[in-house]
Amino acid sequence: MTDAASLSEREILLFKIGGARYGLLSADVHELIRAVAIVSLPRAPVIVEGLINLRGRVVPVLDIRSRFGAPKKPLEPSDHMIVAFAGTGLVAIRVDQATELVRLDERHIEAAKRIAPGIEHVAGVARLPDGLVLIHDLRTFLTEAEALALNEALGSGPRAVS
Repeated sequence: MTDAASLSEREILLFKIGGARYGLLSADVHELIRAVAIVSLPRAPVIVEGLINLRGRVVPVLDIRSRFGAPKKPLEPSDHMIVAFAGTGLVAIRVDQATELVRLDERHIEAAKRIAPGIEHVAGVARLPDGLVLIHDLRTFLTEAEALALNEALGSGPRAVS
């Protein structure tokens, strides 16, 4: 469909962490996988939970739970990992469950800066029939210092991940 209505729609992947619901723009999502073993990365910033092997590619796993103030929880086989673009590279975030992909008219999405200027890591707020959902922006998820520390821990020099 190429009418004007379809051009103003956005797809959002909804997921849960600790009972709370969040979203990511589907354009930022590379793929969704079941939880796999996470290897710790020495000297990585606290926000990095570790690394996973994604078909031969090393991908950092961000500790999104700590950024959201949710309590830590051990990796469970039922967890999902959302592999997404964060600036120049791929990252994975471990979530309790990816629940659904919703399509919303852009009129139902408020830009974060209009609601709460200065709010970090949030691209917008989606108004769904059953409540509000924060849409997170992985491009701003890592601070510059965290991105540099991650790259140093990975041994890739000063080029930033996000």
